[in-house]
Amino acid sequence: MTDVTLYHWEPNANSGKPMLALFEKGVAFDSHYLDLLNFDQHRPDYLAVNPLGTIPAMTHGKLVLTESTAIMEYVDEAFDGPRLMPADPVDQWRTRWWMKFMDQWLAPSFSMIGWSVFVGPSVRQKDPAELEAAIDRIPMPERRVAWRKAINGAFSAEEMTESQRRVALGIGYLEQALGQREWLASDEYGLADINGFNLAYAMPLSQPQLCNDELTPNIMRWLRAIYARPATRACWALGRTDLARRISLLESEPA
Repeated sequence: MTDVTLYHWEPNANSGKPMLALFEKGVAFDSHYLDLLNFDQHRPDYLAVNPLGTIPAMTHGKLVLTESTAIMEYVDEAFDGPRLMPADPVDQWRTRWWMKFMDQWLAPSFSMIGWSVFVGPSVRQKDPAELEAAIDRIPMPERRVAWRKAINGAFSAEEMTESQRRVALGIGYLEQALGQREWLASDEYGLADINGFNLAYAMPLSQPQLCNDELTPNIMRWLRAIYARPATRACWALGRTDLARRISLLESEPA
């Protein structure tokens, strides 16, 4: 047993960020898998940990931490191991700029697309009465709205078009930045890369017309370099669904 427990879903998106940071730092932790598609995050035992019912959450001793990017920064500061926040103030600014851009601007668009094409269809076949009861248990009203939209396929054409526009613009920003340096925010691998990878790993599959070896060689180099890291392989080995298996596309070399 350790004094660190991470409550998480698949090793991508928000769950994957603190998970990969823990692996990179070499921190032993207890993995507590929550099946998001089965609404484990809204059951009483988890709500006792995080009353908002969002994942991930991490406990360190008696301390309970939520919000994935904040947990990453805590992990970097609280534990020994390689530093994931650059020492240079400009690189620190760039790291936080990219994390904010990912979290507040790009991630919601990736999320809407993912909920529309994966999450909603994955739970839609459940009994309607059970689904409605599960949604009613969600503590946050805005999350209830999102779940109902995903399940009913109710994201509007305007919402999906705007999400796609933002994804295309974000891919352009990433490609440009990664043409200027090896890693996203500095000359060293760090928190910005962990944050970005857990959103961008599947872009060659989900956005092949925008992200591929011909159009975005810098992004593809970056994604493959992160996936090759031992910590990333160990992190993704904890996945249980097809989401985790999609990362195998990064094992292929450029044509």
